[in-house]
Amino acid sequence: MDSTAKEVVKELPGLIKLYKDGSVERLFGSPYVPPSPEPDPETGVSSKDITISDNPLISARLYLPKLTQPHEKLPILAYFHAGGFCLESAFSFFDQRYLNALVSEARVVAVSVEYRLAPEHPLPAAYEDCWAALQWVASHSLDNEIKKDSWLLNHGDFDRIFIGGDSAGGNIVHNIALQAGAEGLKGRVKLLGAFLSHPYFWGSESSTDHDKSMPTLAWEFVYPSAPGGIDNALINPLGPGKPSLAGLGCSRLLVCVAEKDQLRDFGVLYYDAVKESGWQGEIELFEVKGEDHAFHILDFGKENSKIMIKRLASFLAVS
Repeated sequence: MDSTAKEVVKELPGLIKLYKDGSVERLFGSPYVPPSPEPDPETGVSSKDITISDNPLISARLYLPKLTQPHEKLPILAYFHAGGFCLESAFSFFDQRYLNALVSEARVVAVSVEYRLAPEHPLPAAYEDCWAALQWVASHSLDNEIKKDSWLLNHGDFDRIFIGGDSAGGNIVHNIALQAGAEGLKGRVKLLGAFLSHPYFWGSESSTDHDKSMPTLAWEFVYPSAPGGIDNALINPLGPGKPSLAGLGCSRLLVCVAEKDQLRDFGVLYYDAVKESGWQGEIELFEVKGEDHAFHILDFGKENSKIMIKRLASFLAVS
């Protein structure tokens, strides 16, 4: 056997290792949990897994809150999970627990997208998958031949479509919102709103020691061929030559930051830049003091986490 077969060629210490033989070892993350076709006993939320595309393979976990009437129409949330583009899953314990709570509180139909992860599938694969998933959701508004989901057809309100995500998922939300503004969605569906929670934005000016910072190392791990490196527009949406933030294709934005989060300052800069861009929508900034990155998912159940989920829910719960 080749003695170098398990040689580590790239890693994010304590998180993930890529070996020379092509295998990947993930050192952080929560276990897979099955969906709950029968309502979750704590929240009353039901869930199921569906396949959106076979090539590439894109799947999702759908969530439906307890209905108050049989034909109730609810807002739709396309959700993109956290994990630095290389960890976690729409089918993981952390995400199931979080989405159950959010869907119950907000009363939305949620589509949590299982996008392809790096390093097996380097960026931009995740963006492509999430865009395809959102277009699949929008296509339910059309009389076409795609395989449609009954929960979206029967209970989705296509005048109230949101996208949302945490960390890497928040980054995806920004880029998908720009793409929606530039290209439009099937059926001429419009995005009503988007939330970016602790969004993973970074750039060469974010840190004096940025070359060794975890956000830089993570970006180089998941998108080693990115033109411009850490200042690529996908990770650094600010500055000369970047797509205008005025082109964001939704009418409401909520940017959430946490006081102790390394990414906090860039999130605030993003909020300010959108306000100054000429974008015609409504934008809000929500900061939680004393907390760190993705606390509401990792430290689920604490008081500040409940406050955070209620804030996200109130943003989604529009009449």
